[in-house]
Amino acid sequence: MARIVGSNFGETHFQRLLGHNKEVMEGWNQLGNVLEKDGLLTSELKEQVRRTLAQSNGCEYCKAKGKPDPDKFNEKTSIAVGFAEVFLKQKGDIADSSFDILKEYFTEEEISELCAFISFTTASQYFGAMMKLEPLN
Repeated sequence: MARIVGSNFGETHFQRLLGHNKEVMEGWNQLGNVLEKDGLLTSELKEQVRRTLAQSNGCEYCKAKGKPDPDKFNEKTSIAVGFAEVFLKQKGDIADSSFDILKEYFTEEEISELCAFISFTTASQYFGAMMKLEPLN
């Protein structure tokens, strides 16, 4: 059970926890929608990164959506997932060599999108963990 009761605003349990401040919930949802869809990076690649992050970020709700699926990996997805794993271990102290590897496979614009996605997803998963958001049965 979550640590607080959900508000009347929002479509999901996560959104209802944020919905106590409707403006925050709406802004969060808007940014999430932008980052999750196909952009410079595919939504499929980002979903595998999200699943990777979920295994370590402490949100049971997020973990319940599944583990990374190596059958859906291509070269870019493998590199992005590997970078997410480095992030999980190093947090903000990521070596330049990790970015050098990214630059072999991604443009600077794609790297920016990947890092924004990892940061936002981690914040979302930390929020879920802090609130003890659990999967719905």
